[in-house]
Amino acid sequence: MKRIALVAGATGLVGHQVVARLLRDPAYTEVRVLTRRPFDLEDPHLTVVRTDFADLATLQALGDALAVSDVYCCLGTTIKRAGCRAAFADVDERMVVDLARATLDAGAQQFLVISAVGASDHALAFYSRVKGRMEKAVAALGFDAVHVLRPSLLLGERDEHRAGEAFAQQCAPLAERMLRGPLRRYRPVDADEVAEGMLRVALRGERGVHVHHFPLDELVPEGEADSE
Repeated sequence: MKRIALVAGATGLVGHQVVARLLRDPAYTEVRVLTRRPFDLEDPHLTVVRTDFADLATLQALGDALAVSDVYCCLGTTIKRAGCRAAFADVDERMVVDLARATLDAGAQQFLVISAVGASDHALAFYSRVKGRMEKAVAALGFDAVHVLRPSLLLGERDEHRAGEAFAQQCAPLAERMLRGPLRRYRPVDADEVAEGMLRVALRGERGVHVHHFPLDELVPEGEADSE
């Protein structure tokens, strides 16, 4: 069966890689990008849909543009970039859940979303708690399949400079040696590896809610997206 994909957050580090991989994959006949900003990639199988993600009604008004097989949600920011905790939660929780609701209403069967290692709605850290609440809300909506991917710190070249990630790039070889066994999931992970993982689990045809960690050789379903 030929599939149509929708990617939200396509201008970001992982989202851009996801779009590139989807356009090369023969399983997909069309890739739709949902974006607030201009998208610089051109391809005969690519459709760009502009939106500001203002609220659920704004997304629902897009109608058939959201009628896809698989939704790849790569939306995300940082508290520093957003400016405050509330603005961060608006992107990483509210926008993600609104997108899930709107695409489910339009007929999407599968929702894939990037979260973060350690996400839990009971976490002490605000960042992890927001991610956990998002996961729980999406899991409860009723998609045929939900895949939550929980990478650690993302590596790759961004348009913006993030000092912490630059430091992590330098320390990645040390982390590879020190973080072993159950701690492997806390190793920094390349954005392209996350993109590859999203497509890998999307094409498995599994139903239900699944949580996945990295590295890729450990990318197996862990169970429902509830609190750890």
